[in-house]
Amino acid sequence: MKDLPFLSVLLVVAVGVFSVGVLHSWRIGSGVVGLGLCLGAALRLTLPTRQAGLLVVRSRAVDAAVLLVLGFALVILTNTIPAGH
Repeated sequence: MKDLPFLSVLLVVAVGVFSVGVLHSWRIGSGVVGLGLCLGAALRLTLPTRQAGLLVVRSRAVDAAVLLVLGFALVILTNTIPAGH
């Protein structure tokens, strides 16, 4: 199935958004969303264009770079904000 990589990234991001919205755990949810974006970058880099499906928007390098920058930034931001008391 051609859309399986995109659906797997979407599922991971949805779990993160659910964690933030319903479980009120923004730190874990934001980290999961960031890891989902990093997963998308890894899939885009490793899969051939025909199998990457909806992850293909621009060139392989641009798609992977945008997903990696956003994913790492979200994970780093999540880990650098101090926990509130």
